Amino acid sequence: MTEVAGESRQAQKGRTRQAIMDAALQLASQHGFAQISLRQVARQAGVVPTAFYRHFESMDQLGLALVEQSFSTLRRMIREAQRDPKVLDNIIDAAAEVLVESVKVSRTHFAFVSRERVSGSVVVRQAIRHELDLFVSELAVVLARLPNIETWSTEDVQMVSRLFVRNMVSNAEEVVETPEGRTDLEEQIKDGARRQMRLIVLGFRAWES
Repeated sequence: MTEVAGESRQAQKGRTRQAIMDAALQLASQHGFAQISLRQVARQAGVVPTAFYRHFESMDQLGLALVEQSFSTLRRMIREAQRDPKVLDNIIDAAAEVLVESVKVSRTHFAFVSRERVSGSVVVRQAIRHELDLFVSELAVVLARLPNIETWSTEDVQMVSRLFVRNMVSNAEEVVETPEGRTDLEEQIKDGARRQMRLIVLGFRAWES
């Protein structure tokens, strides 16, 4: 009975923590994360300020948790790309599809990253930059297996990986700004993403590392 009660308390704690994070995302979408206060977040989440401190030591820690949660979607995109790393066209087509669908599912998180990476607090901006660097490194592992790249230096693989990530971030931001239900605009973004990635790929054979 004690274990059940413990599990119940843990589940409730998890729900409260998520409610605080959801409240922060909602408020940040209106005012920017750096402009909202702990009390505003607590009020929006329906908890007292003291309850906030049971989950986060500060607003900076809350911001870091939001960054980590937001990038979990990007990590899933890497796993999608790893499904068939030997067929380049499949990777490009899958990446464009997964990009748009992932943003649609986690629009508020992508909007948070898009906004805060240029206008957020120093702590949040640095965390986003760090996560993007990790994403570049993870993608580089996939790219290093592709034809014409396997002999490249580590620095050059990282360089082309960063090009792909910047492309993905740019297109993700376009999806965030696209009105919901506009599948025609989503298809345009997918097509543009495919063309941009193929343009990068065209330089693979000519590049001498």
